[in-house]
Amino acid sequence: MELLAKKPTAKAPAERFTGDVWVDMVTEGQEPSRLRMGVVRFAPCARTAWHRHAVGQTLHVTEGIGLVQTRDGRTIVMRPGDTVHTPPGEWHWHGAAPDRFMTHIALSEGSGAPDVPDVEWGELVTDDVYEEAGASA
Repeated sequence: MELLAKKPTAKAPAERFTGDVWVDMVTEGQEPSRLRMGVVRFAPCARTAWHRHAVGQTLHVTEGIGLVQTRDGRTIVMRPGDTVHTPPGEWHWHGAAPDRFMTHIALSEGSGAPDVPDVEWGELVTDDVYEEAGASA
């Protein structure tokens, strides 16, 4: 048994997030574990860039209201207690609603292959895509 050291809260990088987003990494599994878990806090309108995970991602909302959208335009409104799973390889983004903060726990795992990244990042989500997602939700 081990008490893991707490890592400092980090501002999410602007090349992968729009708006104010803060991340508290809870764990980044050590072999043989591949689990990654973070608490992510989004200001209103803040969001990730398009991305996909090699082994999928699970989001569990703890506060506020958020949006998650896939490349095909499917949008889910997330509320406290909701859990959303994106399967391996599915392009998606997620973030806060226009008028609400949102906090979620993000769970993912590495692929286990050293040459396959856990997450592949794409372009930032435009305001038009974000606004359309909010209107369609």
